[in-house]
Formats: sequence, structure tokens, C-alpha cells
Amino acid sequence: MPGQLLAVPYTAVQFVALQQMKLLAKRMGAAEHPLEPFLSGAIAGAAGTIASYPFDLLRTTLAAQGEPKVYSGMCSAATAIYKERGVKGLYRGVGVTVFEIMPYAALQFGLYDIFLRLIDSMSAGKGDRNRAMENFVCGLGAGTIAKLGTHPLDVAKKRFQVAGLERSTSYGKRIPLAATKSLIGCMKDIAKHEGLAGFYKGAFPSVLKAAPSAAITLACYEFIYGALLHSESKKK
Repeated sequence: MPGQLLAVPYTAVQFVALQQMKLLAKRMGAAEHPLEPFLSGAIAGAAGTIASYPFDLLRTTLAAQGEPKVYSGMCSAATAIYKERGVKGLYRGVGVTVFEIMPYAALQFGLYDIFLRLIDSMSAGKGDRNRAMENFVCGLGAGTIAKLGTHPLDVAKKRFQVAGLERSTSYGKRIPLAATKSLIGCMKDIAKHEGLAGFYKGAFPSVLKAAPSAAITLACYEFIYGALLHSESKKK
């Protein structure tokens, strides 16, 4: 449930922010600048993250508690975190998460734009094209590279989210709050105790989830946005 509740506001806010940034860039005459899609994507990702962060925290908390469960569900976890730390507890790690999501979203949207331009240049004058499939493939490639490039920050983010929380001993030792006083400190702790492999724990399933998710999301966005533009043009 937290995953679904996270996806809806995150995606909605992200794409609204993305369009607003593109409109701003157009008014400023910077729409064709090669860094525009990267910057717009970074800001859109940050906006979506801030708007939906508590659901992200709850999702990670429930996934990390192990068996037997400490929290019976999302409401139980949210109540316990709020009683122990207040509203701030529901936003623990938000700074690290924004720091992680900005390069991820920048790479995802920036590379997606680059891949689309490459396909356009390679397919010019070749007749009928399956634009939906092109969008899907570009989104898949962009999502894969973005996730692999920022996975170490994602690992650190999750450490911040679950640090100090109750968890089953069968799932591993509790992560002390002292290990997450700063992002640099957290990264040093991972490097010291787990080495390079620690930064890429769970990378494979993470990419398996993120890559098709990015492909489907971007393809659907392009389809719906195109349909809305077509509808508006017909009204005029």
C-alpha cells in the first residue's frame, strides 16, 4: 500500500513540475540548451520526492522490519514513528533522498531526451515509425543507467530511513543512529564494514524494477500528453 500511495503523488507532482520547468526554459530561451532536460528532471524529481516522502519512508520501514513483524501495517508504523519522533520522524532522511533523487531524475530525463534525439536523427526519412515503442526503449535505457549510476546513494538513503527503528533480530542488527549522522559518515561506514559491494546491495532487483517502471511511465506520459495536446489543438 505505501508503494502505491507513494507512486501517485510522486508521479503527478514530478510531471507537473517537469512541464513547468520546460515552460520556464522556453520563456527564457533555454529550451534547446543541452542541459535543460537534466536540470528540469532534477527539479521535478526533488518536487515529487518532497511531496510524497512519508510514504517512501513507511515503505522502506515495513520492508526492513523482517519477521516477526514489528509493525502490523502502514498505520501502525506511521503512528509509532510519529509518537517517537514527531512529524520530523516521517521526514527522516528526506535531505539524503532529495540529494539522491536529483541526479537520478536528471539522468533519467536527460538521457531519455538524448536517446529520443538520436533515434529521431537515425530514423529521419525512414517512413512509418512506432513512436510508442521508441519511447519505451529510450525510457528503459535511461532508467537502467540512471538507477545503476545512483544506486549507492539509494543504499545510503535507506540506511537513513531505518536507522534507530525497531526491527526483527532475524533480519540483521539494528542500524544505530550514530551511523547516519551525515551522508559522508554513512558512506564511510558502508565502505569500512562492507566494502564496494555494500554500495550495490540489491542493485539487480532495483534495476529490474526501476528500468521497466521508467519505460512504462515515460511512454504513458508521452501518449497522454500527446493526446491532450491533440485535443487542445482540435478545440482551437
